[in-house]
Amino acid sequence: MNLQHERLTALCEQLQLPFIAQGYAAAAQEAARGERSYSDFLEAVLKSELAGRQVRKQNVLTRLAGFPAIKTLEQFDYAFASGVKRQQIDELAGLGFLERGENVVLLGPSGVGKTHLAIALGYRAAQ
Repeated sequence: MNLQHERLTALCEQLQLPFIAQGYAAAAQEAARGERSYSDFLEAVLKSELAGRQVRKQNVLTRLAGFPAIKTLEQFDYAFASGVKRQQIDELAGLGFLERGENVVLLGPSGVGKTHLAIALGYRAAQ
């Protein structure tokens, strides 16, 4: 099994499937015990590869965005920010403006949360 494990890991590296290489062993053991069919095994390892790639993509997008700090809409204090309508923020949070190719401009005096909202919207888009 050890030699086969090394061959499979090498094949996964050649095919650029790093997350399958990391997680197939546990799924293979379940399949060997009869707990999974071959199709279930294949589905499980492919899902693990897809999930790993999605997490990696989110991390890369977040890093490339260069946010000074991670802020989320859930952290935003609507009570503190005067003049901010929750309905407008919720609409922006749907990210429909991205699909429509529109820009968003946040205007207001200092200290009302414009930067927080901008970072939070960017972070949500990266996720």
